[in-house]
Amino acid sequence: MTDHATPARAPSDRQIYFDKLIGESAPMLRLFDLIEKISQCSAPVLILGETGTGKELVARAIHFGGVRRNKEFIPVDCSALAPTLIESELYGHDKGAFTGADRPKTGLFQSADDGTIFLDEMGELPIVLQAKLLRVLQEKEIRPVGSTKRIPINARIIAATHRDLQAGIRNGTFRQDLYFRLNVLQITLPALRDRKTDIPLLVAYFLKKFSEPQQPIHRISSDALRHLMDHDWPGNVRELENAIECAVALAPENILTADDMVSPLVSVPTPVPAPDTRALMTMSELKRRAIFNAIRESRGDKQAAARILQMGKTTLYSNLKKYAEASRPTDSSKRE
Repeated sequence: MTDHATPARAPSDRQIYFDKLIGESAPMLRLFDLIEKISQCSAPVLILGETGTGKELVARAIHFGGVRRNKEFIPVDCSALAPTLIESELYGHDKGAFTGADRPKTGLFQSADDGTIFLDEMGELPIVLQAKLLRVLQEKEIRPVGSTKRIPINARIIAATHRDLQAGIRNGTFRQDLYFRLNVLQITLPALRDRKTDIPLLVAYFLKKFSEPQQPIHRISSDALRHLMDHDWPGNVRELENAIECAVALAPENILTADDMVSPLVSVPTPVPAPDTRALMTMSELKRRAIFNAIRESRGDKQAAARILQMGKTTLYSNLKKYAEASRPTDSSKRE
């Protein structure tokens, strides 16, 4: 008989106060208290933490829990902006400022006026543009590209990065003066491996989020939960979320078991071995290894893995389901 366990109770009012920030561990309760205090002022905030720890969720909690909640919250992924267009995106441009600028454009800083601008992946901003951002923070005004007019701005600045900015200062990739300007208030987010007692709460939340109405999944086996608790989660909450989403999609019943955990990051503790050049492999085996390596490389992010493989997400899930079913013991083997 399979030993089933229901995930811990649903998040309480205290836990859902910060929207999707879920936890009751000591590090998370300290984080909630800090967010409450920081949200009541307008000083710049620097959020530090590993990839997948929820830096944007914290930024949103600060904004929507503070005095600027009725104004705009503008998220900006600094790593995704084209280097040649960063200034135009952030500060706007006048008509004719460059080839293709056939109309004026309002920049993101101006759009966030009286609200909050969230500069995610700040450590990826080119050093040349860091000086211009520093001037904006110091003078509280912007100058659109191609314009001589300066526009005052009153946006709260929240920046975030997974990089070590102090190491960047030492090696010359990040300006020390900009670091001090951003680092007025600092929040360091705990890694999931340092708050594993929150995993049952997170699992319950993700089960509810991803369950289909025609096949709701509200329970998880003790073995599966123990499997999740034993993993170190280098991709943090995002990796856990992706693992549960994949498991729910593949689960044949309304109870999640260890067999449903097909994410290579969870179910395969060692890397897929490199191909043996002395032997030939079938195309299907090459494909299987490519899929598992892509998911490991993207730390469990199925959409990112699909992009790496140039494969549709539906096709990726179909292959994962096929591999999971092939790895499960047959009825006869279970009886033995």
